[in-house]
Amino acid sequence: MVDEFRAHSGRVGGPFAGGDLLLLTTVGARSGLEQTSPLAYVRDGDRLLVVGSAGGAPRHPAWYHNLLAHPMARVELGSETFGAVGVPAEGAERDRLFALIVERAPGFADYQAKVDRTLPVVILERAHTESGEARTLGAKLVEIHGWLRGQLARVRAEADTYFADRDNGASPAALGLRIRQHCLAFCESLRFHHEGEDAVMLPGLERGHPRLREVIERLRAEHRVVARIRGELEALLAGVGSADPDRFRTELDRMSRELEAHLDYEEEELIPVLDAVPFPPAAG
Repeated sequence: MVDEFRAHSGRVGGPFAGGDLLLLTTVGARSGLEQTSPLAYVRDGDRLLVVGSAGGAPRHPAWYHNLLAHPMARVELGSETFGAVGVPAEGAERDRLFALIVERAPGFADYQAKVDRTLPVVILERAHTESGEARTLGAKLVEIHGWLRGQLARVRAEADTYFADRDNGASPAALGLRIRQHCLAFCESLRFHHEGEDAVMLPGLERGHPRLREVIERLRAEHRVVARIRGELEALLAGVGSADPDRFRTELDRMSRELEAHLDYEEEELIPVLDAVPFPPAAG
């Protein structure tokens, strides 16, 4: 089915002919390997909703557990491919969305009736759209940094919403899951970005631009600092259910300032050089 989907821009035959189908590629919670699952979906405005029905099986599907461990996923929809953050809906929101899904795809009600578990509803939030406008590696770096900044701002906004809702009696578990997914998505994206820079971009700049050696050494050192901050951010998040709001925000603001300063410095020093490098790079 995956091969047929990709060969015909999302159209498949058999029992799924004419249905709304997407491909969701997740990273295995245990294996660390990519796994692709064909899933029915329902639109809720700009959001895509998928259900962990597993055909009415007694356990949640593997892709759901994968998203809890690694929220960043890849979605193929028709001929389009994009990154997404998987955020399970909880509480009243989950019930509202599941009712919407059943209204449009009644078969999910049958799956729910077969099992004791509550079928999870996952919101796939578009993580990053390739603008197609980046013509240099410098412009591409700015695009990536823009998404990272936006995701960090999302974590901070989710934290504010979390504490406001917690004060109003909303379920901490439900709210904590939402902020957890966005935080993990940011941390994973930042780690992937820096690993790519350390493995490819910085060594290339070092060879071609010896005058940047001190800048590159500083960036490598900052990458190690950022890795520590990521760990602190994840540890801070783990205690969000009982955290003091003022202390939590203070720590999050401190981490945000350090991360923003790193991104600013990298752009200031590298953009003038990277703007001379075409993107995408020529083959070979």
